[in-house]
Amino acid sequence: MRSLLLRLYGAFTTAVQPLVRRKLRRRAVAEPGYAVAVEERFGHYDDAITGEGQCWVHAVSLGETRAAAILIAELRRQYPGIPILLTHGTATGREEGAKLLEPGDTQVWQPWDTPGAVARFLDRFQPRIGVLMETEVWPEMAAACAERRIPLVLANARLNEKSLAAAERLGWLARPAYSALAAVWAQTEADAHRLVSLGAKVAGIYGNLKFDASPDARQLATAVALRERLPRPMVVLASSRDGEERMLLDVLKRFGATSPVPPEQGAVRSIAKRVHDVQWMIVPRHPQRFDEVAALIESQGFAVARRSAAGEPAEAEIWLGDSLGEMALYYGLADVALLGGSFEPLGGQNLIEPAACGCPVVMGPSTFNFAEAAQLSLAAGASLRVENMEQAVTAALKLVENPERRAAMAEAALAFSSSNRGAAERTAAAVLAIAQAADPVVTESAPLDDSRAEPTLE
Repeated sequence: MRSLLLRLYGAFTTAVQPLVRRKLRRRAVAEPGYAVAVEERFGHYDDAITGEGQCWVHAVSLGETRAAAILIAELRRQYPGIPILLTHGTATGREEGAKLLEPGDTQVWQPWDTPGAVARFLDRFQPRIGVLMETEVWPEMAAACAERRIPLVLANARLNEKSLAAAERLGWLARPAYSALAAVWAQTEADAHRLVSLGAKVAGIYGNLKFDASPDARQLATAVALRERLPRPMVVLASSRDGEERMLLDVLKRFGATSPVPPEQGAVRSIAKRVHDVQWMIVPRHPQRFDEVAALIESQGFAVARRSAAGEPAEAEIWLGDSLGEMALYYGLADVALLGGSFEPLGGQNLIEPAACGCPVVMGPSTFNFAEAAQLSLAAGASLRVENMEQAVTAALKLVENPERRAAMAEAALAFSSSNRGAAERTAAAVLAIAQAADPVVTESAPLDDSRAEPTLE
């Protein structure tokens, strides 16, 4: 029998559904994807949507969907033809997830966590197993799957100290939800300890799935060709978050980037000349901010060239990487990357992607989302840590001017990336084992298919 607290939670999530609908309408103004199939979020599906007994994978947003792509590719290698039910919470996640679909697969929105919507979702699709990616654990869904004996697992699991503190404040909801999971596979030992403290059944520490992806080879080849035509080395602020673009622009202005370059005095180059001798690029993390960031760059007195408009590099003080799915191209072009999300207290963005591309990284002080990966990257010599954006720009300039050190960091980055592979194979095998135990139709002896292309970071 359900606890009173869970029933109260269900009453609350049901009561706020009108607010959820209002929020979706507001978001759809800037991102039309949020207006697509809205009723799916409340457990109402078009008759044309079919699927039953699939392996359900939930990837809330873009980053989780890219991790899911790696796991799904390995599931298909180990069990060819496995049908996938893919759910998301954000428009960018759904758009990226659509690229993964094969005949027999289904894609819908994750249902809002009400008793009614969750029940309709599970009644309609009856998944053999549910695989939640990284952090997405909902109390009603966890309870409903446990009641129906549908194994629900958490893959590539991570939980930082900030999220743990938030979960502990809502322990009456979080602990039963984590305890209801059939298995959890953590990225790191620290993640595992935090998850166990919430009652999760941690069955293994498998590492980060994103290490098992390879950069898009075509994008890297394009980058190599374009680099030959670049007039100067390039530094990219990658996956930048709100506030970080202004930080970079302020530092560049303070260093004289928008002023006439003073003449050199002997062998000593001024900081302004050093800044002018670098091509600067900004790649915002969220596509809905592309226009906002372009306007910001221009308002600060910089000329901007947009990837979406120029195609190939155009003459401008700042390039704007306003495209989706081209991070391998940007990292391939860059001599140094400044890690977005690490200069504001946001925990940092994924530093595995630049490592796989052999791009040295300068990160700020905030990397709690990837704490262990950041430490390992620093120890391997693949990255540097600084305290603020001014130090980051200074460090990047020094690396640009020191080809030997930059090459050593690039080699260290590639070695760091390759030495941490293996999570996908371990996780897929564990998922299939649990699915087989729950439903013998899923056989352990399915032949491996080695013909599939290796998953890419894009």
